[in-house]
Amino acid sequence: MESAAGNAPRIALSALRFTGSGLKRPECVLATAGGALYTADWRGGVAQTRSDGSQQLFSASLPAGRPLRPNGIALRADGSFLLADLGDTQGGIFHLQRDGTVTSFLAAIDGVPLPPSNYVVEDGKRTWLTVSTRHQPRALAYRSDIADGFVAVVDERGARIVADGLGYTNEALPSPDGRWLYVNETFSRRLTRFRIGADASLSGRETVTTFGHGTYPDGMTFDAEGGIWITSIVSNRVIRVLTDGSQELMLEDCDAAHVENAEQAFLSGTMGRPHLDHAGGRLLKNISSLAFGGPGLRTAYLGCLLDERIAYFDAPVAGHPPYHWNF
Repeated sequence: MESAAGNAPRIALSALRFTGSGLKRPECVLATAGGALYTADWRGGVAQTRSDGSQQLFSASLPAGRPLRPNGIALRADGSFLLADLGDTQGGIFHLQRDGTVTSFLAAIDGVPLPPSNYVVEDGKRTWLTVSTRHQPRALAYRSDIADGFVAVVDERGARIVADGLGYTNEALPSPDGRWLYVNETFSRRLTRFRIGADASLSGRETVTTFGHGTYPDGMTFDAEGGIWITSIVSNRVIRVLTDGSQELMLEDCDAAHVENAEQAFLSGTMGRPHLDHAGGRLLKNISSLAFGGPGLRTAYLGCLLDERIAYFDAPVAGHPPYHWNF
């Protein structure tokens, strides 16, 4: 990546606008050059919000009445989707067609069924996925002293775990130059990267930056200047990480009392779902991901856990086009 320039202007809450309606847990958001937004939706699939405001839901159900709970989503070149399923006790990666046909893409690795699965992304050569924890319920791993999350890859050689022992693995993205895989470790509160080998092996684990009071990194994306934009659950923060590991707070909408309550619970090892299921902001409702879109990739869209719509703002820096940008 190129060196990222610092001192980007902070975004005022008054600059936020909203699009979409009736969405259910739009945790992951993707944008395309055609102006469409795609969000994970717990009605059982992916919601599309078009630039004219119209919407469409592509959904399916799994056998035996098991609900499909997509957390991370990936848009494929043929217009279909991969979904990381965040089931209560089961996970896996599913392939969803726009006609509602759903099939299993990956259910197990080395014969071991995938736990509730967090994120999935493709880079043109391979599919990367993350599992945050093997603990069940997952809230047992909202702690700094538990690190049983992992990253797996699927390519022509099959599926395999390529990094393990991570502190609640969340979004993971290959760098634009394809040399590094960046990973958010939410409850280890750090951004980590690995060097990607020709065989998709990961090595040379490095801590890019660590986060402090009230910041729990969830989503990430790259900008055109080499910066990495991080979204934090609980505190509704957007942080830009520069290539030297320094940070710029770009946006914040948090209730200080809520953040302090969550922070104390985290430090004492008692953090649970109630700390994540409260919005704690004036306008934002537990933001979890960010996608650059719009003309020149100068619009930033925010996925979230608790709203029924997508917030967006004019970005001071253009985004880097993601792999799926022209799909």
